[in-house]
Amino acid sequence: MTTYRTAGLAGTAPTPTAAVKPLVLPAPQRGEDLHVRVSAPVTGSNLPIVLFAHGFGSDLDGYAPLVDHWASRGFVVVQATHLDSKQLGLTADDPRKPHVWRHRVQDMKHILDELGTLEASVPGLAGRVDHSRIVAAGHSFGGQTAGILVGLRVRDPHTGTAEDLSDSRVMASIQLATAGKGGDELTPFAHENLPWLRDQDFSHITAPGLVVAGDRDDLPLTTRGPAWTTDPYTLSHGSKSLLTVHGGEHFLGGISGYQVTETTDENPGRVALVQQVTLAYLRHVTGTDHTDWEKARKALADGHPLGRLESK
Repeated sequence: MTTYRTAGLAGTAPTPTAAVKPLVLPAPQRGEDLHVRVSAPVTGSNLPIVLFAHGFGSDLDGYAPLVDHWASRGFVVVQATHLDSKQLGLTADDPRKPHVWRHRVQDMKHILDELGTLEASVPGLAGRVDHSRIVAAGHSFGGQTAGILVGLRVRDPHTGTAEDLSDSRVMASIQLATAGKGGDELTPFAHENLPWLRDQDFSHITAPGLVVAGDRDDLPLTTRGPAWTTDPYTLSHGSKSLLTVHGGEHFLGGISGYQVTETTDENPGRVALVQQVTLAYLRHVTGTDHTDWEKARKALADGHPLGRLESK
């Protein structure tokens, strides 16, 4: 396991972890069984859960820098391989393809329904998990998935309706480098190829949440530039915090893996910042401990070279 360090944000010491994959949940309605990975500390009880959604094209093995960090410090992290994964290779004419955003949410709800089964499938984990403390998290496309679980409304491009697909079992969210509202702010490419971004309504989100945005995340999906990814913070309600990663592009220094090729801003310090602030938030929002979160808020209030943390 690679360890990154950020000055002033030391945080909690790691403990050994175990990961089990693939745990297979039958899912005939999606046309593919749902493959799941569970990572957890080998000791401890009343462990909170992080339900993590990968970015477009990734899979249940992605995002090890975050997953390892959270699991080694007291969280059960559950990941799935969603239908948009490169591993599954859906063809352009696959009838499921226009609905992958909705299938992702259904995947997460299926996991929530089967938490007992998943827990029992991991040796030594049964009876150690707190099912009342669940946080949804995700990067990029996965951030939209996490947002929907806490109230984000997405207008279905086929039906024209914007359903409430939230789940009361999820208490909070972490959205990393996630899309903002659609409309005229989308580029023609995004409007044509990602129709589920055309109309997003953040106003119904009231659950606590942390949004992480890179101030150089200049995606080809919007005309607004990096500020677009702060919409989940500025346009939603309730207790929200925003971590702005200085110099951060879409992969925020390299959160998607230890040896990845897609990162355009590789920087161990940025990864450490995201690791430590997200962990502090998880511990804070689940009521585990508030000390690290208060330290992070103080250290990152202004003037830190790696980022800025604000709340509303």
